[in-house]
Amino acid sequence: MSALVRHQLTPAETGPALRALCEWTPVDAPGGGLHPGDVGWELRNDDASILMWTDGAAPVAVGFLDSHVLRVTVAPGADLGALAADAERMFEPGDDSCDGLPLPGWAPDQDNPWLVLSWAPRPVSSRAEPVGAADAADRVLVQRSAFARSTFTVERWHTMRRSPAGALAVEVLVRTPAGAPAAAATGWSAGVGRCGLLEPVGTHPDHRGHGYGRDAVLGACAALAAQGAGAVAVVTPAANEAAVALYRSAGFTVVRENRDWVRPPA
Repeated sequence: MSALVRHQLTPAETGPALRALCEWTPVDAPGGGLHPGDVGWELRNDDASILMWTDGAAPVAVGFLDSHVLRVTVAPGADLGALAADAERMFEPGDDSCDGLPLPGWAPDQDNPWLVLSWAPRPVSSRAEPVGAADAADRVLVQRSAFARSTFTVERWHTMRRSPAGALAVEVLVRTPAGAPAAAATGWSAGVGRCGLLEPVGTHPDHRGHGYGRDAVLGACAALAAQGAGAVAVVTPAANEAAVALYRSAGFTVVRENRDWVRPPA
């Protein structure tokens, strides 16, 4: 009989969840709704809450509520029925989507597919440079300029890098010839021989159209490959044609299409 228990982890407690996600990450693409890097990026928030389900002592799923979407990766062979039943109990009104865990009576979202793209390690040329503490303000500037609703700050950058996921992160920044920050990418390792992840990637609006975003992507991919990543993946809405074109230009290929599970209308 299943002894499923759901744990709510503070950022400082996420080490076991991150290790489990790394172990469950395949070679060529993330295997569920979460990669260790998705948790790593969430940990920029000092009040982040990560969920881990255990059966006995063993982790069997890891997730978190991303806005109103529950994002989950499940261990191979886990009891999906028990996990689905427990996940439904935690949903509040408005939490009507689930990524990575099929829920009985729910259906795949037919309107908003996501593409999972993968990059195979190869030699690359890039103007990207590693991001250190001295570059944090410029890294944040690119993020806030590229994403209008971004709440990223230098303090949150430090929080992310100090978190249990900080050692998994690689970050690169591309500057213009005049030294202005133009594009940036954060990559996340899941260990040697496993797929890394890009999350997030952004180009400053003032510097688009000059290849800086592609350089940031390739720089982060190269850094992950140097750490032994079997591949590097990125997940983006299929409707985001500009992002899809960027990743294709950097050598990514589509490996699958993801659809969230959504609650049917009442």
